Amino acid sequence: MKTAGSEEGVKTGDKKDADRAVVVAVTSRAVFECGADDDEVYKVGAAFPLLQALQRVNERLLEENPAEALLFDVVLITTDRQQQQQSSSIISSTRHHGLEVSRFCFSSEEDFIESLLKNNVQLFLSTDGGEALQASQKGVLSALLDRQTASCPSEQLRVLFCGDAVIQPDTGPTPASRQAAQSFSAQLGEMRRKFSVFDSPLSIVMVTSRGGRESCCAALLALRSRGVSVDEAYCLAGAPRGPILSLLRPHFLLRDGFSSLDE
Repeated sequence: MKTAGSEEGVKTGDKKDADRAVVVAVTSRAVFECGADDDEVYKVGAAFPLLQALQRVNERLLEENPAEALLFDVVLITTDRQQQQQSSSIISSTRHHGLEVSRFCFSSEEDFIESLLKNNVQLFLSTDGGEALQASQKGVLSALLDRQTASCPSEQLRVLFCGDAVIQPDTGPTPASRQAAQSFSAQLGEMRRKFSVFDSPLSIVMVTSRGGRESCCAALLALRSRGVSVDEAYCLAGAPRGPILSLLRPHFLLRDGFSSLDE
């Protein structure tokens, strides 16, 4: 039994190289639709294809190099009290659906940030805007997942960069959060370079909503300075972003601090 102020971690699976692993934390409510107390296996939620895509990237990296250390390390974090009472069902559901999760963390809503920092989380994904914003304010790169994430592909991880934020950084994010975004971007870029141009399990896309071709070029150069080369780039010049996002179907949007595909 976990009390309101407690944090319990359960480790499972192979331990990845802590110095090279890219730690991604996802909330359990985003991964599973928790049911009744007697349900042993939960239905999958919006973030399920995302976790499958992360897993696919790891599989392909290890196929290329069995000694590869630059891998995604997934942490499943639970802050909901009701779900914490069903911790065994969460763990068994993860195994039932074939998801590779290195650690399970059960924290209260008041101290989940401490769990993120303790586990060296480099990207926090949640369907709760309040949690994502709170984490970003403490220097943890965060992205808000929505229902559209459920329709994203599971065989390829698709990451969207906001080109406008790259060339005109937000004033809101803390220096720690901005540094976290640049560090994660560099690791993502290094992962992408390990695959060929075609048939890659990782796709990086950039979209600029404002400005013209010059703004798009400036954003591309800025990303390259971080070690990120994109697969596709779109300059919308003020046009709505919704139609292109419905075609691209990215799993999440990256920008300094806190981001959402609905922005």
